[in-house]
Amino acid sequence: MASQLGAIGIQSGFVLAAITLVALPIAAAAFAGSGPAWRGIGKGPFAIEQELPPSRMAQPAPPVDRALQEAEARQMLEAKAYRQTRRGETPLDVEAEVARLLDSPGAAGPAIDEKLREEVRQLVVASNERRMRRGEQPLDVETETERQLAGL
Repeated sequence: MASQLGAIGIQSGFVLAAITLVALPIAAAAFAGSGPAWRGIGKGPFAIEQELPPSRMAQPAPPVDRALQEAEARQMLEAKAYRQTRRGETPLDVEAEVARLLDSPGAAGPAIDEKLREEVRQLVVASNERRMRRGEQPLDVETETERQLAGL
């Protein structure tokens, strides 16, 4: 009886290895085919996290209304003047400060730092070098720099 149990133990080891070798490719194929099912978990009409529509980042910002900009600047400057009065300091002239801020050259748009301008210019030069290696015509460096800075 003991010899029969020993033989069964050896045979069961072979059986276990054979089952593993047969089941492993089947399990791998089932796992590989389950990708769409895994991606669909948590999705659907009642899901909390739904896919968002593509963003519309390419559209430029709408122009700022000058009257609205002036009203907001006046409100902030009046609050500053009020705080200065409360501290016992001489308050600033709100109307003169509004005119100075809104009529300055940087009021039309953000001031472009010269370091930023030079960095964008270097990127355009590098892009031109890549274009020439591909056999394409290079872009005008200054025009392309201004175009990219306007996109910021």
